[in-house]
Amino acid sequence: RPLMKTMDHEKLSVYQDAIHFVAWAESTLAEIPKTAAVHAQLERASTSIPLNIAEGNGRFSAADRCRFFDNARGSTLESAACLDVLAAKSRISSSKAEEGKQLLATVVGKLVGLIRANSDVRNV
Repeated sequence: RPLMKTMDHEKLSVYQDAIHFVAWAESTLAEIPKTAAVHAQLERASTSIPLNIAEGNGRFSAADRCRFFDNARGSTLESAACLDVLAAKSRISSSKAEEGKQLLATVVGKLVGLIRANSDVRNV
């Protein structure tokens, strides 16, 4: 069932997309042994994306917002790299990695838009 959107960050489409990726990553991680180093890395990085979006959205200054949106963007790129590593190690298929990276590409694009909207000097 869909979550009720009562907090401001929950209304952001980028936050919704990040939560969708977390759910996707969780089902993907279920297929990978927890002993694999990349398992913990992808779990942390994917979780960090919506957490940083939420925290950044709650900040009052544009510079603070951008700092958290930058962190979310970094975690998004880290998650994509984790998927590449999993595919390279044959833990997931290349098509599965691409599926996840398409979800992440949407998140990155929206984060770049938020960063640009909150900064006159940033050109990401």
